[in-house]
Amino acid sequence: MNSTFKRIGLFIRKDDPVMENAVIQVTEYLLSQSLTVFINEPQSFLPEIDVLSINDFPQHCDLTIAIGGDGTLLSASRALSGSGQPLVGVNIGRLGFLADITLANLEQQLSEVLSGNYREDTRFLMHATLITEQGEKSVGKAMNDVVVHSHQSLHMIEFETYINGRFLNSQRADGLVIATPTGSTAYAMSAGGPILDVDLNAIVLASVSPHTLSNRPLVVSASSVIEIILSSNGMVTCDGRPGHILREGDTIRIERHPSNIKLLHLENHDHYSILRAKLEWGRKLAC
Repeated sequence: MNSTFKRIGLFIRKDDPVMENAVIQVTEYLLSQSLTVFINEPQSFLPEIDVLSINDFPQHCDLTIAIGGDGTLLSASRALSGSGQPLVGVNIGRLGFLADITLANLEQQLSEVLSGNYREDTRFLMHATLITEQGEKSVGKAMNDVVVHSHQSLHMIEFETYINGRFLNSQRADGLVIATPTGSTAYAMSAGGPILDVDLNAIVLASVSPHTLSNRPLVVSASSVIEIILSSNGMVTCDGRPGHILREGDTIRIERHPSNIKLLHLENHDHYSILRAKLEWGRKLAC
């Protein structure tokens, strides 16, 4: 096989014993194709594979393969965003929206990607900033969503929302989800938000169990600057990672991050087919 990519970085989550067989299978196939392989975490079962931080992948690798599921691919995406490093996912669990290479068809599917037969899919990320009396502090990047919520269960939070400096509303709710098109099929969908086409340059705001039924999901341009001003204590999380405590009067500013991530999919990748399978929308009606 004449591979488009010669040096491959494998990204896996730390301390996940389920990964061993999958990582071995992927590594053995890549080595059989005379490719150079790096991994982000040392593995006792692969002592001969050089270890690199994922932050160093763009300098030493032509392609990153995330082995796990959509959550693993999200972690890799945040680390690689803005580097131009292409990323492909090997899914070892349930059907994923992002990671679409399967272990059952690994050699055939991965050989297609390595040979240059793939579709590029560019996704954008958001960035959240915490603004307090002491100044500004970066909260982090999110490829799926930024969520403002109570850090105590069974408690609502109170907040005001501003879009590009203009007052939108004030509300009491269990939380507010600000999601990219990528994240519109995650927590935002569970909160009643719409599913956004992944090619849309838009962001959705969906309230979680709002106190008044007049609160409805809102879709705004991805260029919008969203500010959430807390009238009570709360917490903010990016892509579900451990969050930052918020105090009354704090502001969270969410805006599009200047960098993107380049995902690679199989040529026959069909986002709507995945939606049908994941959401059990059923088959076409017979004529």
